Amino acid sequence: MRVVDRVAWDSEKLGPLPGESFVFDLQDLDACRAACEGVDKVIHLAADASPKADFTESLLGNNVIATYHMFRAAQEKGCQRFIFASSVHAVAAYPADVQVRSTMPVRPKNLYGVSKCFGEALAAHFAFNEGLPSVVLRIGAYIFPEEYERWSTAEADAFLSPDDFNELLIGCLETPDITFAIGHAISDNRFKRLDLTETRALFGYQPQADAFDIFGLLSGPWRTP
Repeated sequence: MRVVDRVAWDSEKLGPLPGESFVFDLQDLDACRAACEGVDKVIHLAADASPKADFTESLLGNNVIATYHMFRAAQEKGCQRFIFASSVHAVAAYPADVQVRSTMPVRPKNLYGVSKCFGEALAAHFAFNEGLPSVVLRIGAYIFPEEYERWSTAEADAFLSPDDFNELLIGCLETPDITFAIGHAISDNRFKRLDLTETRALFGYQPQADAFDIFGLLSGPWRTP
């Protein structure tokens, strides 16, 4: 396993890494080529994930240029699969009472979501035109237990637990015969912003967590102002 970030792996905080760690800026295409050298499959999580991020100052470089460079480098280096971390924000402009299916058109609510739509289009392009099988994952409200107190229950329908996400990533890595696919990365919440039907069927995904149970929301109103 090879981990690439702008900061070095922190062994004291994260534990020993069973592999390699490199410090690269993915806006540098040669750095992306080095990151992909000898790699079978890529999980691309790097981005500015703030819905309020400025397009010119951050999203253009971190979410557009860096993402293109990683797709290009993975294709050049013969990687067998590219897993792209998209976001629920790519479809967040649908009305709140609409459950979004993976077959529905993108509908971003902010420029961060727009940058993720660009990544989804890149994934389709490289999968169908340049021989790089790709998986798009629209990630919901990913949160660790130690952050629960700071979290708004307004995102309960898009909640994603770390354990469920890890299981889904393994499915994305191991499921054979994929050219291109869009998966929805949320947990088994009582009410779901994103439909999981296709994701369950394709990747054998069996999420366990339910935000409505975890946060005790089933007995009363769950949306906060």
